[in-house]
Amino acid sequence: MSTELIDAADGSTKWSEVYDRPYKDLFALQDEITHAVVVALRTKLLPGEHAAAQTDRPPGGSLEAYNTLLQGRFYYSRHTEADFRKAIQYYAQATELDPRYALAWSELARAWTILGAFYVMGEPAHEAYVKARAAADRALALSPNLAAAHVARAEVLEYADFDWRGAEAEFRRALALAPNDAEAKFYFGVQLAAIGELERAIDLTRQALTTDPLRSDWNAWLGTYLSGLGRLDEAEQAIRRSMELQPGAGINHYDLTIIEIQRGHAQAALATAQQETPGTWQDSALALARQIGSDRSAADAALRTLIENDAGSSAFEIAQVYALRNDADATFAWLDRALSNRDAGIASLLYDPFILRYKDDPRFAEFCRKVGLPVPK
Repeated sequence: MSTELIDAADGSTKWSEVYDRPYKDLFALQDEITHAVVVALRTKLLPGEHAAAQTDRPPGGSLEAYNTLLQGRFYYSRHTEADFRKAIQYYAQATELDPRYALAWSELARAWTILGAFYVMGEPAHEAYVKARAAADRALALSPNLAAAHVARAEVLEYADFDWRGAEAEFRRALALAPNDAEAKFYFGVQLAAIGELERAIDLTRQALTTDPLRSDWNAWLGTYLSGLGRLDEAEQAIRRSMELQPGAGINHYDLTIIEIQRGHAQAALATAQQETPGTWQDSALALARQIGSDRSAADAALRTLIENDAGSSAFEIAQVYALRNDADATFAWLDRALSNRDAGIASLLYDPFILRYKDDPRFAEFCRKVGLPVPK
């Protein structure tokens, strides 16, 4: 095994070593090599006095539990409802193979949270959040200094409770425990974007991508933040990178549709929306794209379709459409419905290019206070 320390700024190699060891036990081999690397780079690798050792291995040493966790991660990274459900199955299996596996409980919590936030609604969403909270609590009880467990709790606080400051505290704790953890950086960026700190979110997301550049979902989120700042060419580049890495993932064409609408390109917006995977996100993309076209009957019909098919799960997206139609009363009515539904779209309120048209409307500030978000200045 060869190990290298690379300067991310210029790609130069600062240190390298080759470790040749007989293979008998995977985790024992990992321990030996890790110890050798730490000894060699002690001054560079110790991240701070508050950092705690992090590991992805099961405490019982079960290679089967570890492999099952990796299978869960594979499906989690694909970001479709079916894949999230498969990830949940694998993470749950890993906890059954080793009930003390705090990392598996953490990742199970996160998968349930994302399923509840973006793919189901009503009672199923509530049940998903209950399971997510229980799994996160179990992870923290098993390993209070595991950064991933604090990330898991932060996501429950953010999406299930709209407790933005509580989530921020958990993310900060995660980064204190593991300052170089890419997952903690990325998800802290998501939370910072929710409270309107887009520049910091972009910085953290880029840092995370430096560590793990092949994450499709992280590139997509980066594109969304850049779009929120009106940096449309950069946003498109990030989203197309996401599409290269995971061509079948949902939402990417929806995000590109929003970019084309911001550019005022009606035909490109419609063509892009039509490429979105059929379902809720395509309904939303088509409804948005039709609003800037010349066919008003088609615009009205697309909005009716969105409401008829997806009102329960897409109240925030319907509010976006009404904002694009310059209908302030309907925009705020649907935002209130989104709050009633615990719609995860509310987390993007402070960087949504359409709803922010009304940031000077007193109802916008009132809604921010309802959901605990800071009022933009």
